[in-house]
Amino acid sequence: MRSAFNIVMRIVSSLIGLLMMFMGSVWILQGLDIYFRAGFMVGDKRWVAWGALLALVGLCQLIWSNTRQRA
Repeated sequence: MRSAFNIVMRIVSSLIGLLMMFMGSVWILQGLDIYFRAGFMVGDKRWVAWGALLALVGLCQLIWSNTRQRA
């Protein structure tokens, strides 16, 4: 039972990391005024930095969830 829980949590953690990377990419594109040209983030360079930070945290989450020790 514990093994099944670990597999499910690894999948959930990976999906959260992927979602964070996707959201960070959207924020970067909006901040650079490249894509998704609607909203308050458009053309604001602060959102490029926030998006890069979120994408980096998402990448770390993805790596951590797939390289940690299996019990």
